Amino acid sequence: MIVIYGIKENLNPIKAKLSDVIHGCMQNVLGMPEDKRAHRFMPMDKADFYYPGGRTDAYTVIEINMMAGRKPETQKALIKAIFTNIEDQLGMAPVDVEIVIKEQAPYQWGFRGMTGDEVSDLKYTVNV
Repeated sequence: MIVIYGIKENLNPIKAKLSDVIHGCMQNVLGMPEDKRAHRFMPMDKADFYYPGGRTDAYTVIEINMMAGRKPETQKALIKAIFTNIEDQLGMAPVDVEIVIKEQAPYQWGFRGMTGDEVSDLKYTVNV
């Protein structure tokens, strides 16, 4: 699951394209299937979204929650792909994008009535 935060006036107009960019990176780097897009957009009032100096109102935070198992080099490749593709396709400077990957053990995920460590029919590999 991916949660994206930003100032609503800047985030709302680009939501669909940003979702496409992020999911394309998830597919290319992690091998995620097309139908595994789980994005949650959190457009915020400017008064509720504090961010570091040196950023513009385009500042966007991308929080990627995933089951543990991806190698550090795979995670780094994902982060770099997202930065590159957001800049290339949306024109957002990397300084205005923050990406954090949060890993949880498979038993800490619950979906389709079971935990992640019980599922045996994923259409993608977690340990990449």
